[in-house]
Amino acid sequence: CKQEMLQKKNAVLVDGVILNGPIMDSKAGEKFVEEACKIIMEEVVQKADDVTEKVCEWQAPETLKEILDLEMRDTGECHQKILQLCRDVIKYSVKTNHPRFFNQLYAGMDYYSLVARFITEALNPSVYTYEVSPVFLLVEEAVIKKMIEFIGWEEGDGIFNPGGSVSNMYAMNLARYKFCPEIKEKGLSGLPRLVLFASEECHYSMKKAASFLGIGTENVYFIKTDERGKMIPEELEKQVQRARKEGSAPFLVCATAGTTVLGAFDPLDKIADICEKHGLWLHVDASWGGSALISRKHRRLLYGIHRADSVAWNPHKMLLAGIQCCALLVKDNSGLLKKCYSAEAAYLFQQDKFYDVSYDTGDKSIQCSRRPDAFKFWLMWKALGTTGLEERVNRALALARYLVEEIKRREGFQLLLEPEYANICFWYIPPSLRKMEDGPEFWQKLHQVAPIIKERMMKKGSMMLGYQPHRGKVNFFRQVVISPQVSREDMDFLLDEIERLAKDL
Repeated sequence: CKQEMLQKKNAVLVDGVILNGPIMDSKAGEKFVEEACKIIMEEVVQKADDVTEKVCEWQAPETLKEILDLEMRDTGECHQKILQLCRDVIKYSVKTNHPRFFNQLYAGMDYYSLVARFITEALNPSVYTYEVSPVFLLVEEAVIKKMIEFIGWEEGDGIFNPGGSVSNMYAMNLARYKFCPEIKEKGLSGLPRLVLFASEECHYSMKKAASFLGIGTENVYFIKTDERGKMIPEELEKQVQRARKEGSAPFLVCATAGTTVLGAFDPLDKIADICEKHGLWLHVDASWGGSALISRKHRRLLYGIHRADSVAWNPHKMLLAGIQCCALLVKDNSGLLKKCYSAEAAYLFQQDKFYDVSYDTGDKSIQCSRRPDAFKFWLMWKALGTTGLEERVNRALALARYLVEEIKRREGFQLLLEPEYANICFWYIPPSLRKMEDGPEFWQKLHQVAPIIKERMMKKGSMMLGYQPHRGKVNFFRQVVISPQVSREDMDFLLDEIERLAKDL
């Protein structure tokens, strides 16, 4: 083949490499994409709402390694083998779009968001300059503007990031930059001991961000929460005063709207009063609970959020925009984000371009290459409208309320607390423990129940449900309702299945 190409007219050979024509077989590639898409349609999309399918086909790690044949070799495999590998990857992966996947704070499939992802994966854009990503930069601007409206700000700024943890880190760094702008050039030397405040129930990303940014985890003061998991404002006031007496420099309060385990919403208005009094930046981690803003019925959960300086909000959770879809929104509209993060790379952000360079928003990001995550949210929002998104939130919380009432009605099930969002935390007490005295032995035995039930459901593939201990409480289940594909029947199945799986415990 190489000899034939060399004999062709104008054949060019450099360093032993023939440079004429492409080396990719376009027709074979197109055929492969077509066949792979057919597999995706048949094995993922069309089975997304089929409850007779397994949530997962459980295999131990060593077994799965053998099934998948993970070895990379010098020569490529034929297309039929690669297509079979695609089938195997789908078969042995967890089906997060299954109606009975309740394990995380995301679930389900939105068809419009999925198509948006197909489009962006095919186009392979990077969102930093208008010249290479004109559509997606305008889409991101429109989505951020609309999200800002729902927070209640008259103006603002924002950027989409790879995860709520990164949004929280952005906010922490931005608050520090506002407090002491010289840090960007001079670094940490010479700064006072900076202190920030977050509730005991905050996301673990707060500690990670403090560590990553050089603030130090010891300088995160964790504020006590009440029995529902909400930050106690009076305790925040005490800790701010304590920090000042120690000679430290408080600069930031991180409140949470929708905690990971209990789904608690901090009293934002009262926390904002304290921040205003002491001149502290208020960041609200609404990664989980922010989507309640879309619902006229439930947005009261975030009362006072308009007083925040920054907000993290993940549409890939309750609204099903598809992982990842996470925004950091900032009330400041003076270019603070860009001032904090810009590096003014001359090869990207030339100021003498032929168009309005204010649309080159990449210098607001700590990333260079950045995915067009706003597009899947935008296309879904265009298709469903705000009322369609609102319906998703309302239905999820109505299903959560139904499940709570069923838990109260059934023997052997016990709520930890009345939920205010979509997190339902409960114990299942097997018949053998129901007459046992409340004491250390009872709780020790109950602690072992959830992990056994989890193992059995995983190996059976009937559903996925998370469990954890929490603040002195032994292992309990945390069920989260999100997907619009979930029905009342799935709520009943969940409780019935737990009883079936635990009947011999």
